[in-house]
Amino acid sequence: MMASVATTGKNLRVDGGRLWQSLMDMAQIGATKKGGVCRLALTDLDKEGRDLFVRWCEEAGCTIKVDRMGNIFARRPGRNPDAPPVATGSHLDSQPTGGKYDGAYGVLAGLEVVRTLNDLDIETEAPVEVAVWTNEEGSRFAPAMIASGVFAGAFDIDHGLSRPDPDGRTLGEELKRIGYAGDMECGDHDLAAYFEAHIEQGPILEDQEKTIGIVSGGQAQRWYEITMTGQEAHAGPTPMLTRRDALLGAARAVDAVNRIGLKHQPGACATVGMLQVHPNSRNVIPGSVFFTVDFRHPDDEVLLQMDTHLREACESIASDIGLELEFRQIWHSPAVVFDERCVDAVRSGADSCNYTYMEIVSGAGHDACYVARVAPTGMIFVPCEGGISHNEIESATSEDLEAGCNVLLHAMLEIASHR
Repeated sequence: MMASVATTGKNLRVDGGRLWQSLMDMAQIGATKKGGVCRLALTDLDKEGRDLFVRWCEEAGCTIKVDRMGNIFARRPGRNPDAPPVATGSHLDSQPTGGKYDGAYGVLAGLEVVRTLNDLDIETEAPVEVAVWTNEEGSRFAPAMIASGVFAGAFDIDHGLSRPDPDGRTLGEELKRIGYAGDMECGDHDLAAYFEAHIEQGPILEDQEKTIGIVSGGQAQRWYEITMTGQEAHAGPTPMLTRRDALLGAARAVDAVNRIGLKHQPGACATVGMLQVHPNSRNVIPGSVFFTVDFRHPDDEVLLQMDTHLREACESIASDIGLELEFRQIWHSPAVVFDERCVDAVRSGADSCNYTYMEIVSGAGHDACYVARVAPTGMIFVPCEGGISHNEIESATSEDLEAGCNVLLHAMLEIASHR
């Protein structure tokens, strides 16, 4: 006979050692010499990670469904098979020089919840699911979080499947190649609630000596792709005053991006992350430069002001140097406020486990930010060393990861066990 949640009480805990071992086993797939991972979306290594996750879930008694964007849903049945599931998850793809925990922790914390429910023979009212979202990072196919975005209706399926990588291979083609082009319509999958556990990717929890971050919402974001085009010319004979140097324009734009970020404190983040110079020859004045801009702020109105300042700065710089300007905003994600009941469930879980905690706003984008458009959503943060992420030296303690998973278990049970 399966136990009820009431009989297990507040002492319910996951197996932290098993969670840690799962993370270390997954980290072997795409392992780098500096201790991180390179598991770009829909590469053979991503397929290997997905296959391992699916195998583990099937061994835990879950059924697997995959939608057209390659999102994976592993379901543990509940007492009421018609009830929408209470889900958790994250992603398995990484940055080119990523860490072991970004994304993978949220996926494998969900698996550990399932395994713990099995160990304790607990039957929930609603099914419990673990999701793996495709291409969360956006490092191979831009923009980030494209598959959860299609799931939530922010993009249509054709747009999602047609996203190209730098070599021109589309997301849809690569899904078929690795065998994860599912037949379930993306978004045709109701969720009663969604929780995502994640390392903070910032220094606040560590600085405040708190174990759990109760995430109240996420920052607004805008991504841009900008090209400045001048004229290539010989670096020797061409006088300084007659040059149309595209790299000079880009350099001034990079400085403008930084100044805009500093001007809109507190809360603003402004980053140029990519710079491609053509023809990239030491004795040729650059004829064109492509670069990206990432703007973030918790307030949509402030982010809009940053957008205006960036457009004005780029237009002024291009005019001063005599450059052609191509300016595209490729992505906008408004600020997100998470569901009050889900946030309360996370807080209740932290209280039940006697962990120190604080409320926090996510500075990074997460699949949860899109899922929140179509399902009640909450997030759980745990500290990472130095706040460093998107880096091979990314680190978190097994104790903090276990704590976050314990809170996840309690939060999910609070929702999944409600009749």
